[in-house]
Amino acid sequence: MELEQGGRERIVHNHVSKVGYVNGVINKRKKPYRRVKRSVIRVPRALQELFVSCKDTFKSPATIPSPHHVQTLCRILDDIKPEDVGLSRDLQFFKPGKNIIKENQRVTYTTMYKCDNFSLCIFFLPESGVIPLHNHPGMTVFSKLLLGKMHIKSYDWVDELEAEVEVEAEPSNNLMQQNSKVRLAKMKANRVLTAPCDTSVLYPTRGGNMHEFTAITPCAVLDVIGPPYSKQHGRDCSYYKDHPYAAFSSSEEMDKGKEANVYWWLEEIEVPENSQMDGIEYLGPPIGEPSF
Repeated sequence: MELEQGGRERIVHNHVSKVGYVNGVINKRKKPYRRVKRSVIRVPRALQELFVSCKDTFKSPATIPSPHHVQTLCRILDDIKPEDVGLSRDLQFFKPGKNIIKENQRVTYTTMYKCDNFSLCIFFLPESGVIPLHNHPGMTVFSKLLLGKMHIKSYDWVDELEAEVEVEAEPSNNLMQQNSKVRLAKMKANRVLTAPCDTSVLYPTRGGNMHEFTAITPCAVLDVIGPPYSKQHGRDCSYYKDHPYAAFSSSEEMDKGKEANVYWWLEEIEVPENSQMDGIEYLGPPIGEPSF
């Protein structure tokens, strides 16, 4: 995704005013806000367990987690609560219809930890905020909705064999035929999630690798991303617009039993304006290698 960074002082101010953290996690001083000494902060066991499990799971950028590791990470994430990362549903940001910050309704994110093999991030979506349809090339992503209610829509590409057996691989519309950035996909999810809920997982070629989030109420989503996006290593983010299968298929093709609500055409598009995010400092409990 395209992540927009700002100056340090502005970032910290945005974080406190737009999202905030529960009392006791940060020590509020004159700007820039400073963290309480790490030695006096109790790191939640679940958070440290998550970090250790990620280190054990993602041994390299090429790692695709085994079923055992997936099960372990999902169990840990399922148990993580907003308070484990310094958040609370009582914060002004998470009160539907009561957020007084109107001048900037973009999605914000904070990076809890990042290395070459994986990253831990929290995304904050204001009410009606959208993370547009995008992909995760060569990546495995665990998503845990911590707070709020959101709609998720996701797709996987239709492989050549499935296209030959079940669907017409090329769109009939002449205009679409001229667009090499259009490809057939199969919808994997189209549902509403309400916290607390189970962790969802997407893989490089399955599980809904391309997804879109739309916040129904203000939301916080914790993502474990392995490996992180890296344009240098061929993991740049691409964005898409979805078109119903029927929109670019002939009536004859539709009569062959195609599932119009399952198969969709995805058109790769330029980076949309609403993909830009504000980066903010992570002020929750520290996460990383244990110190002795």
